[in-house]
Amino acid sequence: MRFRYIAIEGVIGVGKTTLVEALAERLDATQVLEEWEENPFLKPFYDGKAHSAFQTEVFFLLSRYRQQRELVQRKLFADTLVADYVFEKSRLFAYLNLDDTDLLIFDKLYAALSEGLPRPDVVIYLQASTEVLMRRIQSRGRPEERGMAREYITELGQAYSHYYFHYDATPLLVVNTEDVNFSKRPEDVDDILKQLRSLSGGTQYYTPRPRS
Repeated sequence: MRFRYIAIEGVIGVGKTTLVEALAERLDATQVLEEWEENPFLKPFYDGKAHSAFQTEVFFLLSRYRQQRELVQRKLFADTLVADYVFEKSRLFAYLNLDDTDLLIFDKLYAALSEGLPRPDVVIYLQASTEVLMRRIQSRGRPEERGMAREYITELGQAYSHYYFHYDATPLLVVNTEDVNFSKRPEDVDDILKQLRSLSGGTQYYTPRPRS
């Protein structure tokens, strides 16, 4: 595998972490997983508490920054890495969730922290409809996500689609996950590996065939 740093991205509930774990096992790779469980502001944000959006996004920004700096300092890039986020997602979520005043502060912090951070060799962007995402979110049963609004997931999906439509920083594999199950069908993970190995650059779209 010529890609040593693989990042998986997509809307909440699309299956990023499941794919990271499966790819890491097959590639004998190090996993880099977002520390969402450690964010004390996430549930208040989903509950609509005032001022929690800024706290949530700054916590995630600093957490992602710390993880990325540790990767460089520990020289883990001698190994294969598979991550369930790209650092730029901090800005994507901030523009969706913050008001103009908070966004001004966030942007300055983001600009200072983002300099010199490593860039993935390839990004896999997982897509699914709002209906599928809501079903997956409910089935995994995270307490802080129980009241998540359908409208928010739709807006998030639109923001992701716009971002990756214009994305050209690395090779990009866009995968329609409507008919995949990375946790129960190993062949779906194998298909992603085949697509990665055939990716020569630019953007490649992949829609797996429904399995009987």
